[in-house]
Amino acid sequence: MTRTEQKERTRRMLLDTARRLFAARGYAGVGLAELVRESGVTKGALYHHFTGKTDLFRAVLEEVQREVAGRVAEAAEAEDDPWAQLKAGCAAFVAAGADAEVQRIMLIDGPAVLGWNDWRAIDEATSVRHLTDALAVLVADGTLPTQPVAPLARLLSGAMNEAALWLAQSAADDLADTQAALSRLLDALRVSPAPPGS
Repeated sequence: MTRTEQKERTRRMLLDTARRLFAARGYAGVGLAELVRESGVTKGALYHHFTGKTDLFRAVLEEVQREVAGRVAEAAEAEDDPWAQLKAGCAAFVAAGADAEVQRIMLIDGPAVLGWNDWRAIDEATSVRHLTDALAVLVADGTLPTQPVAPLARLLSGAMNEAALWLAQSAADDLADTQAALSRLLDALRVSPAPPGS
């Protein structure tokens, strides 16, 4: 194994261990000594890759955010129509957010550990950017009324984040009801098609 491969293997081990521990017990419940011990690396190796526990958490959060964005994009790309793509992507986001690991790392600890501004910057680079792009297409093609896209994207993003947090405390069958409510909410935003012959 080359030195570069060994470094990447060590970094991957730290990320995987940190993700497992942060998801299980939250950021505050995991100590640096435990992260090092569970990863099977030295403290020096951790500091070679990360400036500390917060930096390691940030890397885990960014990875989770990219994975969720990937799930959303995959669901959207399975549809042909831009409107169906938006709805499928939003449903996929809520489903991903219902996962306990995603909730803990991305929605609960993310803003608390990194601060609202840093967390928002990461969210903007992934989820909100994709949502904004999708909404811009729908405003441009007349599916949605002409309006500024940025406020609408933030409103929908906030609603979906809140729904995911609520799902963490709710019954297992609430995901389907939440997705149905989101679908109705999105449908209410859409321009009604003109009646035939008008």
